[in-house]
Amino acid sequence: MSTPPPPVPRRALVVANPIAGRGKAEPEARALVEGLAAAGYEAELVLTRAAGDAVSAARHVDAATALVVSVGGDGTLREVLEGLGRSAHDPRVAVLPFGTANVLGRDLALPRDAAGLLALVARGNTTALDVADVNGALSFLCVGVGPDAEMVKYVADHRRGPIRFSHYLASVRALFRAPRRRHLAVTLDGEALPGRYGFVLASNLVHYGGLFRLGAERVLGDGQLEVYLFEKASIPALAGYALRAFFGRLPGGSCAMRRAATIEVASDPPAPYQIDGDPGGETPVTIRMTGRRVRLVVP
Repeated sequence: MSTPPPPVPRRALVVANPIAGRGKAEPEARALVEGLAAAGYEAELVLTRAAGDAVSAARHVDAATALVVSVGGDGTLREVLEGLGRSAHDPRVAVLPFGTANVLGRDLALPRDAAGLLALVARGNTTALDVADVNGALSFLCVGVGPDAEMVKYVADHRRGPIRFSHYLASVRALFRAPRRRHLAVTLDGEALPGRYGFVLASNLVHYGGLFRLGAERVLGDGQLEVYLFEKASIPALAGYALRAFFGRLPGGSCAMRRAATIEVASDPPAPYQIDGDPGGETPVTIRMTGRRVRLVVP
């Protein structure tokens, strides 16, 4: 009688942005690796140094990798998801949030320390997370066309080092000093909507921008995005929308919401769009749900 082969050890990959959280991310990532090793994982830590490092690390996971952890902001997680999409494997994904906004972490009430995340991993609960394609780029949070994309581009152009809320405040001031009228044409799942809009937000989240709330009925893995259609983009209108969002009253007023799996936005002249808080490009833009669902570790 032959002896069965020994079990293959579970592997875990921890990808961390060492400067995230004002330097707190790296020690927490190292504590996480130690905790995973104690729980029986063969854990590896990769510290990112430049854009694309997290993509490269995640795309090379093998069949024995049961867990990939992103330690940092939403940008680090987006790179991890992009890399996993290029691999042939589908491990669970966990997040230790250390970014500026930590949008997904706020939505899901994720812990902010290694001990808390280790407890989640041990519990084993997961949920499906939709992934969208945006003109060839990956999105898992939201795509904004119009004023918020102008603010994101301002931050990217003017910041030095990690992003802070002060950068966003400066972008708001810049937007209010030189507002641009946008006339966005929108098509949802092949249906061209009548009229034009000043701002469009295709979202898979509840918390937006750190201060605002969108509709709480969002489902992460339903194969659709909530599309918020803002009729106006004047300064008074934007201030009114911000006030509504602060108190969780969107949609409402001159903001409507529809759901769709494919969203097309065009404008003349072209308008900027942002992807998960990073500059994306200019319209026309097509946002299409890919059908891919990430297994995300949740409370």
